[in-house]
Amino acid sequence: MRRPSGWTLPKFSHALRLGLALSVACSFLIGATSQARAFEIFGIRLFGSDEADRDMIDPLDYTITLGAGTTQRGLRKSLERTSLLLAEEDEPVSGDLGLVIKARDDRDRLIATLYENALYGGIVNVTIDGRDIDSLPPNPTFDRSHPVPVVITIQPGQAFLLDDIRLEGDASRLDPAEFELVPGKDAGSLVILKATEKMAERLKTEGRPLTEVTRREVVADHETNTVDVTIAVEAGPVAPLGAVTVKGARAVEPAFIERYSRLRAGQTYSPEQLRKAAERLRALGVFSSVTINEADGLDPDGSLPVGIVVSEGKHRYFGFGASYSSLDGGGIEGYWGHRNLFGEAESLRLEGSVRGLGELEDVSDVSSLDYTAGLTFIKPGAFFPSATLEASIRGSTLETDYYDAATVAGKVSLAYELTDTDTVNAGVSLSYDSIDDAFGDDNEYLTLGIPIGYVSDTRDNRLNATEGHYGTVTLTPSYDFFGQTFFTSLDGSLSAYLGFGEEDRFVLAGRLNAGTLVGGDDLSAIPATRRFFAGGGGSVRGYSFQEITPYNGAGDGTGGRSYMTANLEARIGITDTIGIVPFLDIGTVSDNSLPDFSDIKMGAGIGLRYMTPFGPLRLDLAVPLDPYEGGSRYGIYAGIGQSF
Repeated sequence: MRRPSGWTLPKFSHALRLGLALSVACSFLIGATSQARAFEIFGIRLFGSDEADRDMIDPLDYTITLGAGTTQRGLRKSLERTSLLLAEEDEPVSGDLGLVIKARDDRDRLIATLYENALYGGIVNVTIDGRDIDSLPPNPTFDRSHPVPVVITIQPGQAFLLDDIRLEGDASRLDPAEFELVPGKDAGSLVILKATEKMAERLKTEGRPLTEVTRREVVADHETNTVDVTIAVEAGPVAPLGAVTVKGARAVEPAFIERYSRLRAGQTYSPEQLRKAAERLRALGVFSSVTINEADGLDPDGSLPVGIVVSEGKHRYFGFGASYSSLDGGGIEGYWGHRNLFGEAESLRLEGSVRGLGELEDVSDVSSLDYTAGLTFIKPGAFFPSATLEASIRGSTLETDYYDAATVAGKVSLAYELTDTDTVNAGVSLSYDSIDDAFGDDNEYLTLGIPIGYVSDTRDNRLNATEGHYGTVTLTPSYDFFGQTFFTSLDGSLSAYLGFGEEDRFVLAGRLNAGTLVGGDDLSAIPATRRFFAGGGGSVRGYSFQEITPYNGAGDGTGGRSYMTANLEARIGITDTIGIVPFLDIGTVSDNSLPDFSDIKMGAGIGLRYMTPFGPLRLDLAVPLDPYEGGSRYGIYAGIGQSF
């Protein structure tokens, strides 16, 4: 017996260190109203109650029992996640009819989940207060002397496999196997839906914007547990882009938005180019939303009009933070910024910080504090739509275990996007440094640098990557005017990510960093701020900041001419929000221009991750496997985003 089964589915730091010292940084997101009833941090209610649950008409409590009818853990979890009755069991519904409506919606959702798993013969039964929902009257009433019991019973049945696959229209020239439609393979509804969408997308990449799915028929044979699929797609004519219009802009110039999108009339239509244009505009940070709309039809000249619709966000912003370390003392920092300074998404950011508070022996002596102040200006679309100009000036004082430095530095650079993933940049920098280090006090340098760099970024998520890579290489020829010394640094980094399992619950992440310094008659001729050190949250965890370095006969760290570090992490998702990360870090710093690996240090540990909408919150505990005598014995690091 064959019966049709038609369906449609809705598309659905400064690291904190604790060796002998503990650094704590706090950031709070607090939601409040004029009549706040609860206190929340990162969406977690710490105290109080939210009476909004009871601000509904005729609240009704219920209990839910869901029998998934399967021992398959993955299917059972998927069904349980689908049920809104189960997920919101602690929240009342609005009246008896509201419970029935929610139960019927749950049944539809559960059936859709069975279809997604190729279980087209599955049955979902729902009873409320012992009565089948299909037998209830239009306005049912339930016994409210106790929470109303809802029971869902599921009989999944056997999985169906694909059998006959027919492609019609312009889709007939496509190979269904390229879209995972193969006889004898999984017949899940999502497989078929995704295949249909990918076929239409494939034809659109030929420059055919009017591509349309005209037929999608699925017929399930319940005797053989197979599914026949027929898909028809009509591609329409090849068309270029027509007029590009901009709507919704207020303070940002519409002409800039059009130019920066890089969509031009006469350009061959490409859905990928439209998607990238929207991403490019969102990345500016001045818009709360960006939508690119395609016209329903072609203009008389055969071109496709395109509309860019934007909604501008707040252009000015500010913030502040605080930290404390029993080793480094307390610190405060603040910043102010403008995202649209002159009407073309130019950004200006002013920031400053003071560290070392609380560690002063004499409160009137503020000269030993560490200060930083900086101003950065960024002009996107400078000279060319694909170019970005950046200019910055920064002053700082820094006291470390290995050198004290007072620095004023300025830099101007221009970055140019070769492709959506590859960028080159070049610039000029000038810095003045006054440094006390292992080679003596009051060493002064005035250094001109010409940094030239390349960046390749294919990560799927910058804060929590599961695939792709991120690589940088920078060559910086430099000249110190005071010492009349020419030297060159070459520094590179490559990170790679590989996800496994359902929803990439297991991610293997690795990073390799290396650098070298050539030139300069003596190491002392190169500013300590340009020499290489390792250790700390950004390199080898478990060791203190800059602890991995060559040491002279007096036991003073000098910094090196070359370094190499490697990091390996296994990022394991325990739940949707909690993950653990065992890791191993390796590093070495040499006083030669090439690492000699005579002093290799390793740190190992485990981290905890809590996923939030703005990236994972990170907490790592590490120990050095070969600690220095008198050096750190463990470290704790915290931050937002993965460690790399």
